[in-house]
Amino acid sequence: MLLWQTQSNELPLLELFLVFTTAVFFFHFYVDWRQLQALKIKSPPKEVEGTDLADPAEFSKTRQYSIDKWFFSAYQSCYSLLETWAIFLFGALPYAWRLSGTLLHQAATLMGPIFWPSSTQAVTNMLTEEGNTLSQCCQSAVFVLLLIYAQTLLSLPWSMYFTFVVEQRHGFNKQTPRLFLWDALQSVILIGIFAPPLTMAITYILIWGGTWLPFYLCGFMLCMSLLFMTIYPTLIQPLFNKCEPLPEGSLRSKIEALASSLEFPLKKLFTIDGSKRSAHSNAYMYGFFSNKRIVLFDTLVNSCTEEECVAVLAHELGHWKLGHTMMLFSGMQVYTLIQFSLFAAIRSSPHLYSSFGFGAELGTPAIVSLLLFLLVISPVDEVLSFLLNIVSRAFEFQADAFAAGLWYGKKI
Repeated sequence: MLLWQTQSNELPLLELFLVFTTAVFFFHFYVDWRQLQALKIKSPPKEVEGTDLADPAEFSKTRQYSIDKWFFSAYQSCYSLLETWAIFLFGALPYAWRLSGTLLHQAATLMGPIFWPSSTQAVTNMLTEEGNTLSQCCQSAVFVLLLIYAQTLLSLPWSMYFTFVVEQRHGFNKQTPRLFLWDALQSVILIGIFAPPLTMAITYILIWGGTWLPFYLCGFMLCMSLLFMTIYPTLIQPLFNKCEPLPEGSLRSKIEALASSLEFPLKKLFTIDGSKRSAHSNAYMYGFFSNKRIVLFDTLVNSCTEEECVAVLAHELGHWKLGHTMMLFSGMQVYTLIQFSLFAAIRSSPHLYSSFGFGAELGTPAIVSLLLFLLVISPVDEVLSFLLNIVSRAFEFQADAFAAGLWYGKKI
């Protein structure tokens, strides 16, 4: 059944969302098209004189790679727009909620005799009874898993094409199909482990949060962010990459000297085997307070001189020294609190549900109200994203200037 219909004089939220999404698509396409015209210029600009890009062969390779990525992104964006229209016009979200309830009831019925034989019917009713908090938390977990897995499946062909065609064509891909699928399988398993309890916790907060709901939600999201920032490098990333201490030597001494000169509390220095998936280079740092760690991709260490590696880290440490990471993180926490405050004001509106096809027979599931609110507020998020890009660009220039001030300007 198509949902493109306005049944009252209320604000047509679904129609406005789709129109805005389409307008954003065309705006981004116009901006990207202007970028494509710049990429079609075959001679290096004066700004890159004295760098590797000034070499005609190197510039041509970089230019062609950027053009190929442009066309891939354009086709993917067109598909994404059509997918979005199909999802909402054909009522995929209400269908997913109904399906999650059916699957939950069937699972409870099948597992009851095995796990709770003495009270099968009572527990099954508790898990599937409409209006029950536990039932809604469980159904919400199944609902979110369905959405995530469906999106993962739909995006898999695009990911495979980019990896094994675009990246392969330009010599960046180092993955085998087996490794790619193994990574995908591990990601699916991790989602299955972490998504249900997180969804159930959020649903419980939504149901019982009351007046302090925005603060509870914001506090929970902050705690989860800090938790995953802690466990990702130690528990999750080792499933995908091998991390080893950077060997003693000249490079390690130079990095430690740079960190010491900036009073960066470096505790550990690692390399990671990024080369088994990609030829792209990267470096990052993580940790809290006086327990900081730096990770270098082996592609960076192997393809750059020691001075260039240190220059890359000087840029990254510039972000830390100038407080960019903390400013962006704090700003996002404030915006999240504002978002949740607005959500608390409209979450109980029946019109929010009916606009997206959730009829009265489906009730007012808490997790759905949050999802729909995030869709309705997407225009504000688009403006915020634009402003964040401006701020982020300014921070990048500041970090470059910081590194240049440390005599690494020519190496960046």
